[in-house]
Amino acid sequence: MRTSTPTMVLASGLGLLLVLGGAVPASAQETVVNGIHGDAARGKKDYRRYCVGCHGPDGDGQGENAQWIDPKPRDFTAAVFKCRSTPTGTLPTDDDLFNAMSRGFVTTNMPQWLPLPKQTRVDLVAYIKTFSPRWKAQGAGTPITIPPETPATIESILHGRELFQKMECWKCHGPAGHGDGPSASTLTDSKDNPIRPYNFAAGVTRFMCGETNRDLYRIFMTGLDGSPMPSFVDNIKPEEAWDLVHFLRTLQPLDTPEAAVWKAWLPQHASELTPIGPPVGQ
Repeated sequence: MRTSTPTMVLASGLGLLLVLGGAVPASAQETVVNGIHGDAARGKKDYRRYCVGCHGPDGDGQGENAQWIDPKPRDFTAAVFKCRSTPTGTLPTDDDLFNAMSRGFVTTNMPQWLPLPKQTRVDLVAYIKTFSPRWKAQGAGTPITIPPETPATIESILHGRELFQKMECWKCHGPAGHGDGPSASTLTDSKDNPIRPYNFAAGVTRFMCGETNRDLYRIFMTGLDGSPMPSFVDNIKPEEAWDLVHFLRTLQPLDTPEAAVWKAWLPQHASELTPIGPPVGQ
């Protein structure tokens, strides 16, 4: 039976509307941040206005500006995210994505989007989640538990320094935390793009995923998925992670409580320290 011309036109028009409008999966609506519900359809419009130039129309990180950006924009289709409160290998929470978008990423081209209304940012989170089927199949992981911080004593700092050596953090971050370790120039991300280790001596207060001691602890225990930075949850105890946090704070040229403890101790004890780096003779 032949379809009438008006019916064909209507069907074609609906098909074109779906292509141009972009049907958004229902699962994308299941986004809530601080009681604000995200709308992926609204988010799509804002994505095209604010995000498409870098992340691309398909969310694959291949926007028209991507060729000039280093490090490369996030590929949302892979659903692999560095900054998470959830265990390595799991998806981040809506709050994680919202916070990352709001905070931006230091040493990258991703700016802070705090000027955008909260509703707009939550809508963007909802739309970003439509780029990968992982969100519908798996959902976000369960955030890790962060125990209370231990005191930043000289004993804690020295043990953190021992861990920095033992765990070979210096191979990437360098003996003094300058991001110039022997492996630094060889590092690549999960898409084989070159990636640089964090330089603690750069003078910036922020890390890739925050700026507080809790943020730094979280990085150790969740890892930065898609990068060479692994999770150490199976390698160190919670109190040891805090020790490492305290030592790393002494590598920053900032007036932190840990730096004050270190500077007061160091003049009379510097000769007792074994240099960080490869063992003598290697």
